[in-house]
Amino acid sequence: MRQLFRLASIVFCLAAPFAAELAHADEPVVVFAAASLKTALDAAAAGFQADGGAQIKISYGGSLALARQIVAGGPADLFASADEESMNEAEKGAVIKAGSRFDLLGNQLVVVAPKPSSIETLALTAEALSQAIGSSRLATGEVNSVPVGKYAKAALQNLGLWSVVEPRLAMTDNVRAALAFVARGEAALGIVYATDAAAEVNVKVVATFPESSHPPILYPFALTVSSHNDAAGKFLAYLKSAAGKALFERRGFRVLN
Repeated sequence: MRQLFRLASIVFCLAAPFAAELAHADEPVVVFAAASLKTALDAAAAGFQADGGAQIKISYGGSLALARQIVAGGPADLFASADEESMNEAEKGAVIKAGSRFDLLGNQLVVVAPKPSSIETLALTAEALSQAIGSSRLATGEVNSVPVGKYAKAALQNLGLWSVVEPRLAMTDNVRAALAFVARGEAALGIVYATDAAAEVNVKVVATFPESSHPPILYPFALTVSSHNDAAGKFLAYLKSAAGKALFERRGFRVLN
């Protein structure tokens, strides 16, 4: 009996790591990602799973808010930000895996109007903006924390338009919320990314900001220190692959690497 018990113990010890590995293999990859990535990243997750990859669960929001959630212990395997500053915040919090950070995508900053609007082309001048907004609002992300809002403020300041727009701003906690305001006709204009405009049939692009008017719009991706899910690295590799890059390009992103 003692020998049988000893044998059972040995079998259990040998099997336990294997069982744990199998259980771990079934864990979904948790991604915290900038709201502007939703359309493309949802498609990438579906493509990855169709190719036999693990399940992907994505939480979208404002990049800085997501970075702070990860620093506070949020259970992310992968972080995708819409700006360098938010990724820097996560890196300062020591939650980004060394050597895994890289800039994958670029984007453009545009002005959108509701589809039924009479505005087709908007000059980026004080008079034209003031007239187009009228008694309504211009929607964009919160200008001190949400990447699209920070890019928008920089562009407006550099073009001498900030004083015109500031009193009429409707600020949101992520770019898709700003886009929704315009799509529903609750704001006469919005400043969003070109890829967001392309994803929403109820808006149209009426102006594009010169790239020289704001810092480069970059999307850094990185694995987190707390992640022990090997599938996260595989998903990141998929995003860098030809198939992943094609998905992003079809939705209007500029692939950098």
